[in-house]
Amino acid sequence: MAEMRMRDALREALREEMLRDERIFLLGEDIGLYGGSYAVTKGLLEEFGEERVRDTPIAESAIVGIGIGAAMGGMHPMVEIMTINFSFLALDQIVNNAAKLLYMSNGQINVPLVIRMASGGGSQLAATHSHSLEGLYAHFPGLKVVCPSTPADAKGLLKRAFRDENTVIFIEHTANYGLRGEVPDDPDFLVEFGVANVVREGTDVTIVGYSGSVHQAIRAAQLLEEQEEISAEVIDLRTLRPLDIDTVVASVKKTNRAVVVEDAWKFGGFGGELAAQIMERAFDWLDAPVARVACKDVPLPYNRNLEFYALPSEEDVVEAVLGMFKE
Repeated sequence: MAEMRMRDALREALREEMLRDERIFLLGEDIGLYGGSYAVTKGLLEEFGEERVRDTPIAESAIVGIGIGAAMGGMHPMVEIMTINFSFLALDQIVNNAAKLLYMSNGQINVPLVIRMASGGGSQLAATHSHSLEGLYAHFPGLKVVCPSTPADAKGLLKRAFRDENTVIFIEHTANYGLRGEVPDDPDFLVEFGVANVVREGTDVTIVGYSGSVHQAIRAAQLLEEQEEISAEVIDLRTLRPLDIDTVVASVKKTNRAVVVEDAWKFGGFGGELAAQIMERAFDWLDAPVARVACKDVPLPYNRNLEFYALPSEEDVVEAVLGMFKE
């Protein structure tokens, strides 16, 4: 084990996979000479050369389209979209081609493509650069959606993405890039998709999150224990598609209460899907309706105080939990 930041764990995963498989190459804006907007690909151009680490023009639809074509031709590319906000420009390529070609060709054509994007608010990047669209991509059959919360998971899940024969959307929260943690140095270390992680065990309430919201859930669980003597179980989903609903339901049947936390907007968010599945599969075990803690229903403001007011906080999670015990 070595302690490292999440950006370094991601780079190690890319490097190990490029050494393992010569079909893997990287393309995106500023990923070569500059090393990527969040320094994830720093040094890879010097090690692997221009044939395998390619800077591209600012043309997201073309970048993804090139990746799809290369994947159809037998390569295994990784496309980096600078932030998830820019992925709107490539939505047709992702949704109508990458996600559907396997089905539309009756299984004759697969698209082994990894699309990495940075997500989330909290960096004063304002309304058009602070989206959390994990749930949007989870909506489309044909895509796998991965949202790591720790450096170890970031490495293991990204390496696992390159073993998949179909398109994987890999979404990294910008607040997590500097997060430190122990990471296995085993080159065969993988974290399987569809296996949620019970980060903290508890008996009174289940708090479910993914990506950056996992850390809010953990801090909220600590506050609940210290201030209210409430024991909260925290679950990190790791992947939204495939979704490990069995682990969530088993926890809810033990605690009888559930809170879903996410940075996305509540209206139409992934939390609504999760709440519905909990209701469908564990209704008789619930002592209160499933609660959702999410971003306020506005585009994120540039003003720092307003931005943090709009984003969910651990205090919001605590308030949601306490509301369940009053009903």
